[in-house]
Amino acid sequence: MTRYIIRRLLWVIVLLLFVSFITFVIFYIFPSADPAALRAGKSSNPQLIENIRKDLGLDQPWYQQYYEYMKHLITGFDFGYSYRNNQPVREVMFDRLPATISLAVGAAIIWLVVGCAVGIISATRPRTILDRTTMGLALIGISAPVYWLGLVSLYLFSDDIGKFPIFPGANSYVPFSENPATWFSSLIMPWCVLAISFAAFYSRLLRGNLREVLSEDYIRTARAKGLKERRVVLKHGVRSAITPIVTVFGLDLGVLLGGAILTETVFNIPGIGRLSYDAIQASNLPVIQGTVLLGAFFIVIANLIVDIVYAFLDPRVRYE
Repeated sequence: MTRYIIRRLLWVIVLLLFVSFITFVIFYIFPSADPAALRAGKSSNPQLIENIRKDLGLDQPWYQQYYEYMKHLITGFDFGYSYRNNQPVREVMFDRLPATISLAVGAAIIWLVVGCAVGIISATRPRTILDRTTMGLALIGISAPVYWLGLVSLYLFSDDIGKFPIFPGANSYVPFSENPATWFSSLIMPWCVLAISFAAFYSRLLRGNLREVLSEDYIRTARAKGLKERRVVLKHGVRSAITPIVTVFGLDLGVLLGGAILTETVFNIPGIGRLSYDAIQASNLPVIQGTVLLGAFFIVIANLIVDIVYAFLDPRVRYE
Protein backbone atom coordinates (compact mmCIF):
# COMPACT_ATOMS: atom_id res chain seq x y z
CA MET A 1 0.00 0.00 0.00
CA THR A 2 2.83 2.42 0.86
CA ARG A 3 4.55 1.90 -2.48
CA TYR A 4 1.24 2.40 -4.26
CA ILE A 5 0.60 5.71 -2.47
CA ILE A 6 4.11 6.97 -3.23
CA ARG A 7 3.72 6.03 -6.89
CA ARG A 8 0.38 7.81 -7.08
CA LEU A 9 1.79 10.93 -5.42
CA LEU A 10 4.57 11.05 -8.03
CA TRP A 11 1.92 10.83 -10.73
CA VAL A 12 0.12 13.72 -9.03
CA ILE A 13 3.20 15.89 -9.57
CA VAL A 14 3.45 14.87 -13.22
CA LEU A 15 -0.25 15.50 -13.79
CA LEU A 16 -0.15 18.95 -12.20
CA LEU A 17 2.83 19.89 -14.38
CA PHE A 18 0.92 18.73 -17.45
CA VAL A 19 -2.22 20.65 -16.45
CA SER A 20 -0.24 23.84 -15.80
CA PHE A 21 1.49 23.57 -19.18
CA ILE A 22 -1.75 22.97 -21.11
CA THR A 23 -3.48 25.86 -19.32
CA PHE A 24 -0.59 28.20 -20.04
CA VAL A 25 -0.37 27.23 -23.71
CA ILE A 26 -4.12 27.58 -24.28
CA PHE A 27 -4.29 31.09 -22.89
CA TYR A 28 -1.08 32.11 -24.64
CA ILE A 29 -2.07 30.84 -28.06
CA PHE A 30 -5.77 31.77 -27.86
CA PRO A 31 -5.86 34.98 -25.81
CA SER A 32 -9.32 36.52 -25.45
CA ALA A 33 -7.87 39.94 -24.57
CA ASP A 34 -4.59 41.67 -23.85
CA PRO A 35 -4.01 41.67 -20.06
CA ALA A 36 -1.83 44.78 -20.37
CA ALA A 37 -4.61 46.70 -22.13
CA LEU A 38 -7.14 45.58 -19.54
CA ARG A 39 -4.92 46.71 -16.70
CA ALA A 40 -4.17 50.04 -18.38
CA GLY A 41 -7.87 50.92 -18.40
CA LYS A 42 -9.90 53.09 -20.73
CA SER A 43 -7.48 56.01 -20.71
CA SER A 44 -4.58 53.91 -21.97
CA ASN A 45 -2.09 54.66 -24.72
CA PRO A 46 0.37 52.43 -26.61
CA GLN A 47 3.32 53.54 -24.48
CA LEU A 48 1.52 52.76 -21.22
CA ILE A 49 0.43 49.35 -22.51
CA GLU A 50 3.99 48.55 -23.58
CA ASN A 51 5.35 49.52 -20.15
CA ILE A 52 2.78 47.34 -18.43
CA ARG A 53 3.69 44.43 -20.69
CA LYS A 54 7.33 44.77 -19.64
CA ASP A 55 6.40 45.00 -15.95
CA LEU A 56 4.28 41.85 -16.20
CA GLY A 57 6.88 40.00 -18.25
CA LEU A 58 4.48 39.59 -21.17
CA ASP A 59 7.10 40.78 -23.65
CA GLN A 60 9.15 37.60 -23.09
CA PRO A 61 8.72 34.39 -25.15
CA TRP A 62 6.01 32.06 -23.86
CA TYR A 63 8.46 29.36 -22.80
CA GLN A 64 10.44 31.87 -20.77
CA GLN A 65 7.25 33.03 -19.08
CA TYR A 66 6.28 29.46 -18.29
CA TYR A 67 9.76 28.65 -16.96
CA GLU A 68 9.70 31.64 -14.64
CA TYR A 69 6.23 30.75 -13.44
CA MET A 70 7.13 27.14 -12.64
CA LYS A 71 10.43 28.15 -11.02
CA HIS A 72 8.65 30.44 -8.56
CA LEU A 73 5.91 27.88 -7.99
CA ILE A 74 8.27 25.01 -7.18
CA THR A 75 10.83 26.95 -5.16
CA GLY A 76 8.54 29.22 -3.19
CA PHE A 77 4.97 27.99 -3.72
CA ASP A 78 4.43 31.30 -5.50
CA PHE A 79 1.56 31.42 -8.00
CA GLY A 80 2.53 34.85 -9.24
CA TYR A 81 0.60 38.11 -9.11
CA SER A 82 -2.79 38.99 -10.48
CA TYR A 83 -2.69 41.04 -13.68
CA ARG A 84 -5.64 43.11 -12.53
CA ASN A 85 -4.74 44.29 -9.01
CA ASN A 86 -1.16 42.99 -8.55
CA GLN A 87 -2.19 40.90 -5.52
CA PRO A 88 -0.43 37.58 -4.83
CA VAL A 89 -2.52 34.81 -6.38
CA ARG A 90 -1.80 32.48 -3.48
CA GLU A 91 -3.16 35.02 -1.02
CA VAL A 92 -6.29 35.62 -3.10
CA MET A 93 -7.01 31.89 -3.50
CA PHE A 94 -6.50 31.08 0.17
CA ASP A 95 -8.82 33.95 1.10
CA ARG A 96 -11.52 32.46 -1.14
CA LEU A 97 -10.90 28.80 -0.30
CA PRO A 98 -12.83 28.69 3.03
CA ALA A 99 -16.02 29.78 1.29
CA THR A 100 -15.71 27.03 -1.32
CA ILE A 101 -14.88 24.40 1.31
CA SER A 102 -17.90 25.47 3.36
CA LEU A 103 -20.18 25.22 0.33
CA ALA A 104 -18.80 21.91 -0.98
CA VAL A 105 -18.55 20.02 2.31
CA GLY A 106 -21.97 21.13 3.56
CA ALA A 107 -23.67 20.20 0.29
CA ALA A 108 -21.77 16.89 0.17
CA ILE A 109 -23.05 15.88 3.60
CA ILE A 110 -26.63 16.65 2.57
CA TRP A 111 -26.56 14.85 -0.78
CA LEU A 112 -24.73 11.83 0.64
CA VAL A 113 -27.14 11.35 3.54
CA VAL A 114 -30.31 12.08 1.55
CA GLY A 115 -29.23 10.24 -1.60
CA CYS A 116 -28.13 7.08 0.21
CA ALA A 117 -31.21 7.03 2.46
CA VAL A 118 -33.58 7.42 -0.49
CA GLY A 119 -31.67 4.82 -2.51
CA ILE A 120 -31.80 2.24 0.29
CA ILE A 121 -35.52 2.81 0.92
CA SER A 122 -36.35 2.54 -2.78
CA ALA A 123 -34.23 -0.59 -3.24
CA THR A 124 -35.88 -2.40 -0.34
CA ARG A 125 -39.39 -1.42 -1.46
CA PRO A 126 -39.28 -1.84 -5.25
CA ARG A 127 -42.28 -0.99 -7.42
CA THR A 128 -44.17 0.60 -4.54
CA ILE A 129 -45.71 4.06 -4.60
CA LEU A 130 -42.85 5.32 -2.44
CA ASP A 131 -40.28 3.89 -4.84
CA ARG A 132 -41.94 5.37 -7.92
CA THR A 133 -42.41 8.75 -6.24
CA THR A 134 -38.82 9.08 -5.04
CA MET A 135 -37.37 7.94 -8.36
CA GLY A 136 -39.63 10.38 -10.22
CA LEU A 137 -38.48 13.23 -8.00
CA ALA A 138 -34.88 12.07 -8.48
CA LEU A 139 -35.30 12.24 -12.25
CA ILE A 140 -36.57 15.81 -11.94
CA GLY A 141 -33.65 16.70 -9.67
CA ILE A 142 -31.11 15.32 -12.14
CA SER A 143 -32.73 17.15 -15.07
CA ALA A 144 -32.97 20.58 -13.42
CA PRO A 145 -29.90 22.81 -13.99
CA VAL A 146 -28.21 24.09 -10.85
CA TYR A 147 -28.35 27.75 -11.89
CA TRP A 148 -32.11 27.43 -12.61
CA LEU A 149 -32.73 25.83 -9.22
CA GLY A 150 -30.73 28.60 -7.59
CA LEU A 151 -32.67 31.38 -9.28
CA VAL A 152 -36.02 29.72 -8.51
CA SER A 153 -34.98 29.24 -4.88
CA LEU A 154 -34.03 32.90 -4.58
CA TYR A 155 -37.34 33.93 -6.14
CA LEU A 156 -39.33 31.74 -3.76
CA PHE A 157 -37.45 31.65 -0.46
CA SER A 158 -34.93 34.52 -0.20
CA ASP A 159 -35.66 37.10 2.49
CA ASP A 160 -35.35 40.05 0.12
CA ILE A 161 -37.26 39.14 -3.07
CA GLY A 162 -38.80 35.79 -2.15
CA LYS A 163 -42.51 35.07 -2.14
CA PHE A 164 -42.01 32.97 1.01
CA PRO A 165 -39.06 34.67 2.76
CA ILE A 166 -37.43 31.92 4.79
CA PHE A 167 -33.68 31.97 4.12
CA PRO A 168 -31.11 34.71 3.50
CA GLY A 169 -30.75 35.49 -0.19
CA ALA A 170 -27.79 36.37 -2.37
CA ASN A 171 -24.99 38.60 -1.02
CA SER A 172 -25.63 37.20 2.47
CA TYR A 173 -22.56 35.03 2.89
CA VAL A 174 -20.59 35.72 6.07
CA PRO A 175 -17.34 33.89 6.93
CA PHE A 176 -17.50 31.37 9.75
CA SER A 177 -14.89 33.28 11.74
CA GLU A 178 -17.08 36.38 11.86
CA ASN A 179 -20.42 34.88 12.85
CA PRO A 180 -20.98 31.09 12.84
CA ALA A 181 -24.77 31.39 13.13
CA THR A 182 -25.06 33.80 10.20
CA TRP A 183 -22.57 31.70 8.22
CA PHE A 184 -24.75 28.62 8.68
CA SER A 185 -28.03 30.34 7.81
CA SER A 186 -26.55 32.03 4.73
CA LEU A 187 -25.46 28.67 3.31
CA ILE A 188 -28.63 26.63 3.90
CA MET A 189 -30.18 27.50 0.54
CA PRO A 190 -26.93 27.13 -1.50
CA TRP A 191 -26.30 23.77 0.20
CA CYS A 192 -29.75 22.48 -0.67
CA VAL A 193 -29.65 23.76 -4.26
CA LEU A 194 -26.22 22.26 -4.90
CA ALA A 195 -27.16 18.96 -3.22
CA ILE A 196 -30.42 18.32 -5.10
CA SER A 197 -29.02 17.02 -8.37
CA PHE A 198 -26.23 15.06 -6.67
CA ALA A 199 -28.64 13.46 -4.17
CA ALA A 200 -30.96 12.48 -7.00
CA PHE A 201 -28.15 10.83 -8.95
CA TYR A 202 -26.78 9.03 -5.88
CA SER A 203 -30.20 7.68 -4.95
CA ARG A 204 -30.75 6.20 -8.41
CA LEU A 205 -27.23 4.77 -8.53
CA LEU A 206 -27.44 3.18 -5.09
CA ARG A 207 -30.93 1.83 -5.74
CA GLY A 208 -29.81 0.02 -8.90
CA ASN A 209 -26.65 -1.40 -7.30
CA LEU A 210 -28.38 -2.44 -4.09
CA ARG A 211 -31.22 -4.22 -5.87
CA GLU A 212 -28.67 -6.23 -7.81
CA VAL A 213 -26.67 -7.05 -4.66
CA LEU A 214 -29.76 -8.13 -2.71
CA SER A 215 -30.38 -10.85 -5.27
CA GLU A 216 -26.95 -12.44 -4.72
CA ASP A 217 -26.51 -15.86 -3.14
CA TYR A 218 -24.64 -14.64 -0.06
CA ILE A 219 -27.54 -12.32 0.79
CA ARG A 220 -29.96 -15.26 0.67
CA THR A 221 -27.52 -17.21 2.83
CA ALA A 222 -27.40 -14.40 5.39
CA ARG A 223 -31.19 -14.33 5.52
CA ALA A 224 -31.33 -18.11 5.86
CA LYS A 225 -29.06 -17.88 8.91
CA GLY A 226 -31.73 -15.79 10.61
CA LEU A 227 -30.05 -12.39 10.51
CA LYS A 228 -32.31 -9.39 10.84
CA GLU A 229 -33.29 -7.76 7.57
CA ARG A 230 -31.80 -4.43 8.63
CA ARG A 231 -28.43 -6.04 9.28
CA VAL A 232 -28.56 -7.94 6.00
CA VAL A 233 -29.30 -4.77 4.04
CA LEU A 234 -26.95 -2.36 5.81
CA LYS A 235 -23.99 -4.57 6.68
CA HIS A 236 -23.91 -6.94 3.73
CA GLY A 237 -25.90 -5.29 0.96
CA VAL A 238 -24.99 -1.61 1.26
CA ARG A 239 -21.33 -2.34 1.91
CA SER A 240 -21.06 -4.11 -1.44
CA ALA A 241 -23.32 -1.72 -3.35
CA ILE A 242 -21.74 1.50 -2.11
CA THR A 243 -18.39 1.08 -3.87
CA PRO A 244 -19.48 3.00 -7.02
CA ILE A 245 -20.91 5.69 -4.72
CA VAL A 246 -17.48 6.16 -3.14
CA THR A 247 -15.93 6.59 -6.60
CA VAL A 248 -18.44 9.17 -7.73
CA PHE A 249 -18.39 10.97 -4.37
CA GLY A 250 -14.62 11.38 -4.46
CA LEU A 251 -14.72 12.85 -7.96
CA ASP A 252 -17.69 15.13 -7.23
CA LEU A 253 -16.23 16.47 -4.01
CA GLY A 254 -12.85 17.06 -5.66
CA VAL A 255 -14.49 19.00 -8.49
CA LEU A 256 -16.55 21.12 -6.10
CA LEU A 257 -13.53 21.94 -3.95
CA GLY A 258 -11.94 23.21 -7.13
CA GLY A 259 -14.83 25.64 -7.49
CA ALA A 260 -18.61 25.38 -7.75
CA ILE A 261 -18.83 28.16 -10.32
CA LEU A 262 -22.58 28.23 -11.00
CA THR A 263 -23.71 28.06 -7.39
CA GLU A 264 -21.18 30.62 -6.21
CA THR A 265 -22.17 32.95 -9.03
CA VAL A 266 -25.92 32.69 -8.42
CA PHE A 267 -25.62 33.21 -4.66
CA ASN A 268 -22.66 35.59 -4.95
CA ILE A 269 -20.44 33.49 -2.69
CA PRO A 270 -16.81 34.68 -2.81
CA GLY A 271 -15.23 31.29 -3.47
CA ILE A 272 -12.76 29.72 -5.86
CA GLY A 273 -15.40 29.19 -8.54
CA ARG A 274 -16.38 32.85 -8.61
CA LEU A 275 -12.70 33.82 -8.59
CA SER A 276 -11.96 31.64 -11.63
CA TYR A 277 -14.99 33.03 -13.47
CA ASP A 278 -13.88 36.62 -12.88
CA ALA A 279 -10.32 35.71 -13.90
CA ILE A 280 -11.50 34.21 -17.19
CA GLN A 281 -13.56 37.32 -17.91
CA ALA A 282 -10.50 39.50 -17.32
CA SER A 283 -7.96 37.18 -19.05
CA ASN A 284 -6.10 37.08 -15.74
CA LEU A 285 -3.75 34.19 -16.55
CA PRO A 286 -1.97 33.82 -13.16
CA VAL A 287 -5.30 33.52 -11.33
CA ILE A 288 -6.64 31.12 -13.95
CA GLN A 289 -3.56 28.93 -13.64
CA GLY A 290 -3.77 28.99 -9.86
CA THR A 291 -7.43 28.00 -9.72
CA VAL A 292 -7.00 25.29 -12.37
CA LEU A 293 -4.03 23.80 -10.51
CA LEU A 294 -5.94 23.93 -7.25
CA GLY A 295 -8.91 22.16 -8.82
CA ALA A 296 -6.68 19.51 -10.40
CA PHE A 297 -4.95 18.96 -7.07
CA PHE A 298 -8.23 18.34 -5.25
CA ILE A 299 -9.43 15.95 -7.96
CA VAL A 300 -6.30 13.77 -8.01
CA ILE A 301 -6.08 13.69 -4.21
CA ALA A 302 -9.75 12.71 -4.03
CA ASN A 303 -9.04 9.87 -6.47
CA LEU A 304 -6.15 8.68 -4.31
CA ILE A 305 -8.32 8.71 -1.17
CA VAL A 306 -11.04 6.79 -2.99
CA ASP A 307 -8.57 4.09 -4.03
CA ILE A 308 -7.40 3.73 -0.43
CA VAL A 309 -10.97 3.53 0.90
CA TYR A 310 -11.66 0.73 -1.60
CA ALA A 311 -9.26 -1.53 0.28
CA PHE A 312 -11.31 -1.13 3.46
CA LEU A 313 -14.74 -1.45 1.84
CA ASP A 314 -13.92 -4.45 -0.32
CA PRO A 315 -11.46 -7.04 1.07
CA ARG A 316 -10.89 -8.31 -2.47
CA VAL A 317 -9.11 -5.07 -3.36
CA ARG A 318 -5.39 -5.17 -2.69
CA TYR A 319 -2.61 -2.91 -3.94
CA GLU A 320 0.83 -4.30 -4.55
